Amino acid sequence: MSLNKRYLKSKPVCKVKFIAPDPLVVDAKKVYLAGEFNGWDYSTTPLRKQKDGSYATTLDLETGQEYEYRYVLDGEQWENDYDADKYVPNSCGADNSVVVV
Repeated sequence: MSLNKRYLKSKPVCKVKFIAPDPLVVDAKKVYLAGEFNGWDYSTTPLRKQKDGSYATTLDLETGQEYEYRYVLDGEQWENDYDADKYVPNSCGADNSVVVV
């Protein structure tokens, strides 16, 4: 599973841990997360290499929303999340991953 969600009881926020799927990042030197939550700026949300070799980052997202996103490998290769909640077409003729919180 590449999306782990933890809902906070104290406020309408969900801590979403994005974990890039292994087959995507096997040869990547840098992995970023781009989406509606950061203005699609892939340079602002890097995923960090974990002890198990995977790449992950955690964001606080407002509940009751859907957010489109994609992983960006080495600043140029855009990939979807195999375990996204759903997919929607984008303006480039491909699909974006969607997380529902």
